[in-house]
Amino acid sequence: MPRKKESPKKNTAPKHEAYIEGSGIVVDGEITGLLKNNYMPYAMSVIISRALPEIDGFKPSHRKLLYMMYKRGLLSPDKERSKSANVVGETMKLNPHGDAAIYETMVRLTRGNEALLHPFVDSKGNFGKQYSSKMRYAAARYTEVKLEKICNELFRDIDKETVDFVPNYDNTMTEPTLLPATFPTVLVNANTGIAVGMASNVCPFNLEEVCETCIALMKDPNHDILSTLKGPDFPGGGMMLYDEAELNKVYETGRGSIKVRSKYNYDKSSNCLEITEIPYTTTIEAIIDKIVELVKAGKIREISYIRDETDIDGLKIAIDLKRGTDPDKLMQKLYRLTPLQDAYPCNFNILIAGTPKVMGVREILTEWTAFREECVSRRTYYDLHKKMDKLHMLEALAKILLDIDKAIRIIRETENEADVVPNLMIGFGIDEIQAEYVAEIKLRNINKQYILRRIEEVDSLKAEIAELEEILKDKKKIRKIIVGELREVIKNYAKPRKTLFYYKSDVEDEELADDTPDYPVNIFVSAEGYFKKITPQSLRMSSEQKLKEGDYITQSFESSNRSDLLFFSDSAQCYKSRASAFDDSKASVMGDYIPAKLSFDEGENLCSVVPTTDYSGYMMFFFENGKAAKVPLNSYETKTNRKKLAKAYSDKSPLIGAIFIADDCDILLRSSSGHALVFNTAMILPKTTRDSQGVQVMTLRKSAKLTSAAIIEAEQAADLEKYRSKNVPAAGKPAKELGDSNQLMF
Repeated sequence: MPRKKESPKKNTAPKHEAYIEGSGIVVDGEITGLLKNNYMPYAMSVIISRALPEIDGFKPSHRKLLYMMYKRGLLSPDKERSKSANVVGETMKLNPHGDAAIYETMVRLTRGNEALLHPFVDSKGNFGKQYSSKMRYAAARYTEVKLEKICNELFRDIDKETVDFVPNYDNTMTEPTLLPATFPTVLVNANTGIAVGMASNVCPFNLEEVCETCIALMKDPNHDILSTLKGPDFPGGGMMLYDEAELNKVYETGRGSIKVRSKYNYDKSSNCLEITEIPYTTTIEAIIDKIVELVKAGKIREISYIRDETDIDGLKIAIDLKRGTDPDKLMQKLYRLTPLQDAYPCNFNILIAGTPKVMGVREILTEWTAFREECVSRRTYYDLHKKMDKLHMLEALAKILLDIDKAIRIIRETENEADVVPNLMIGFGIDEIQAEYVAEIKLRNINKQYILRRIEEVDSLKAEIAELEEILKDKKKIRKIIVGELREVIKNYAKPRKTLFYYKSDVEDEELADDTPDYPVNIFVSAEGYFKKITPQSLRMSSEQKLKEGDYITQSFESSNRSDLLFFSDSAQCYKSRASAFDDSKASVMGDYIPAKLSFDEGENLCSVVPTTDYSGYMMFFFENGKAAKVPLNSYETKTNRKKLAKAYSDKSPLIGAIFIADDCDILLRSSSGHALVFNTAMILPKTTRDSQGVQVMTLRKSAKLTSAAIIEAEQAADLEKYRSKNVPAAGKPAKELGDSNQLMF
């Protein structure tokens, strides 16, 4: 008997995290709407609540960690360090992203990691080093931390309502939205973040210089920032190129690039270079790997050995030199070729009231001053109301002093406890708050001496209240307080500058000899844009070229490994490179794909490759409209190392051919109408303008186009002479004379 078909059962499984109502259902909708509803909230969360620093100088992860350490009492000088694991666990009450992320955040804030000019966390144990990717930090259970003394300036008066507090993620406690820092931490310590569609990269500055600049800007908004803020000051030291124009650009726009190079000593006795300070943007391993790579490639021959000698005393990279090596010249070479000289890209993108904004130093300090003014105003307002409340209580004591016995009698004769306060209010003409205060005074303190001693504060309180009210009315007094706090910060925490300056005039920017190996090479270029550089020895072993199906060799020539290469594309652009930039290849491999290797624009294709060592000769450009342009090759020679030249030739008509000629020669042109033209390039005058439209060399019939251009080879040239002598073309038909014996049209 066949089994009866059962109806599908309803899903009665309990719902848990892995089960989502409606999951697996395909919903049709516009992509713009889906992105707006699903991706935009995530993007905004990353921008506002994770990746970008705010005006107090901290990202949310930094702020949550430091605040929880403050709540644990780790700022007290008498408090011992706490295990990092305990701090991480406490921070998870505010930051639910996981202990690993929290601990990594803490590591960067510690003194041991050396990532900050002024560390916020006093550490004990192995916290790794910012300048080394291999020196990893120990686990949280092995290390101990507490807050540095400078954190007093971050949390000063935080309990006086100077900043707003918001509930944490599970509404069990509150956390500050900002820290009321008394100095511009946003510029003192480096901060880097990558959000969605934007990033932030704030370089560090010397604390004393930042505070002095802030004070000067409060006094004069047009203050010359460069006179007080000399330049960035990196924790790793190094030597910064003092470029006044670039610094002014960074100070005004918040964008720019700061060049920093390593600091070194030369030990003559051991013929060894010792690198003791490196750029903030690189690591020991990156430097050593790059130098080893250059030595193996034969681009650096002066180094015999390199090693990392970093120890408890600090960073050191030792480079043993070969006999006869000039250490200063070698360092200039290493600066040019390795990360021993690097650039710090500045992008001062900071959240202001929840909105990301790229600002210069002037605008950042102006915003910080406004933020600090609000903190001081709120603190003053808080103190004012506390003192007014205290004065209000003491005024009640003054009234009781007139008849202490009456107060005692009222309290003693009142039968119900709830009636004590109302009876005191009636008996002395005081309000409920004052009566409550009087009722709570201990019996031992209800005496003339205690009350007189307390009401002595009334006059001083009134004076303080008047002073606080004046501060709230006068913005100048608020700024005076801020200036005083900045002066105190300078006095207590200022440190000498670590990053020193060098100037272009102080450094010999000598042209270094070209150490690129020089040997003959054969270069092959295919129609699809593949490039091969093959040595003659390798070519003799195998000459059969490997190509993609349908591809073929369009250019082949002999050249040198030191020659420059000009790559002309079909978008009127010329890309410059060197033969040495390409690895030696074999005929049996496909080769380098030029559009990818040289980062061509999308849809851009290779037209022609020209090798040169002295930029002599000419480029001949032939266009579909029958025109030709003759451009000296030295027009493509540049003093700077530009990799891409726009407007390499005219784009008014499609390019048919780009041909390099060392000397004038005969060229054969063909058109779509079946005509051919032979002419000598001497008939065309060279144009120094690269994108010249050229001259009309072939008159075309209506709708006809130039289809090809080629140099007449030796065999063809001999035949051409016969044609010229007879003035008759190969087909035996009369030729049209164009006015010159060097020009024939068939």
